[in-house]
Amino acid sequence: MNRFYLLPLFLCLYGAVCAQQHMFKEVPGTIVTYSPAGSMQYIGSPSLAILPNGDYVASHDFFGPNSSEFVQAVSRVFRSADKGKTWKQVGEISGAFWSSLFVHKGALYLLGPDRHHGTVLIRRSDDGGATWTKPTGAGNGLLLQGMFHCAPMPVVEYNGRLWRPMETAHGPILQWGKRYGAMVMSAPVDADLLNAKSWSTSNVMYYDSTYLDGNFGGWLEGNFVVDKNGQLWDMLRVDNKASLDEKAAMVALSSDGKQLRFDPGKGFIPFDGGSKKFVIRYDSVSHYYYTLTNSIPQKYRNQYPTRNPASFRNVLVLRRSADLVHWEDVKTILEHNDVLRHGFQYVDWSFEGNDMIVLCRTAYFDGKENAHNNHDANFLTFHRIKNFRK
Repeated sequence: MNRFYLLPLFLCLYGAVCAQQHMFKEVPGTIVTYSPAGSMQYIGSPSLAILPNGDYVASHDFFGPNSSEFVQAVSRVFRSADKGKTWKQVGEISGAFWSSLFVHKGALYLLGPDRHHGTVLIRRSDDGGATWTKPTGAGNGLLLQGMFHCAPMPVVEYNGRLWRPMETAHGPILQWGKRYGAMVMSAPVDADLLNAKSWSTSNVMYYDSTYLDGNFGGWLEGNFVVDKNGQLWDMLRVDNKASLDEKAAMVALSSDGKQLRFDPGKGFIPFDGGSKKFVIRYDSVSHYYYTLTNSIPQKYRNQYPTRNPASFRNVLVLRRSADLVHWEDVKTILEHNDVLRHGFQYVDWSFEGNDMIVLCRTAYFDGKENAHNNHDANFLTFHRIKNFRK
């Protein structure tokens, strides 16, 4: 092409990029990617990992009426070589939903169902997320057949094993929440993670209608955590539409990973933001457990006193605990006064030195139109919380 024709093309593209940046200028954080509300393909399942060379990798899936979430869901993978300042899409995967990125022995893995309530698969990438192994059977990535649910929860290395909570979606009641049974997967750290025989699962703790005085709506999206006495826990999000006083469930796991047990008298703990997905990690420097939750400040409780607590997603709060049971607020990280159309949710995050790096499913006004609602996010955004211990 003649260089005189290239100049107008360049100016046109440059103008389009500048216009987009200007349109999104009010969106907090760094925009990783965007899907307009009108596309009816919404941004879901943020997952974040740090490669051995220091690059960041982020993934998300698509859900909504125009997505393929119920057939073979699509996930996209992005990389940043400059500590989250800029991002580039490097890969796309068909058959990955609600999936977790994690790094193990120098390789990048992605673990989760292939679709909404699908078969559990694991893939490995040796080039930072650009290409992935293709699961075709139990020997190369097909781990669990049936109907399963999860969120992009951390895969945790502890005591010679990798641990990953999961939920069955088989019932006994085929309704959201009530169909989910808590379980935990694990595998030896030196095993072939693509081989289903390497993985074992605990028993399943099913829905019980008698919990929380009959107001229990289900538990889901569990975290594997270890308390300071060495007890293993699956800490789960709890659905209870009858109260804005949110709770989490602490389900005890045996040291061999085979037996879950739950005490309904003591196992439900007060936990602001507990009716939405949350990630808990232990900080070995401060000796606190940290999380980021969609808490509900009093002013929004007063504004919507009868609203389902799971539908408040407009505030993101950094919280900490010394014992996993008693939690305190540290700082409000993100907030928008519009409860209905704005949300900062399903965050995945990691420690990096004195900072936290955060990947967020963000519903926000894009300069022309609002997100479909606070749940159906139109942005994937990256954030850094500097000097979080102070």
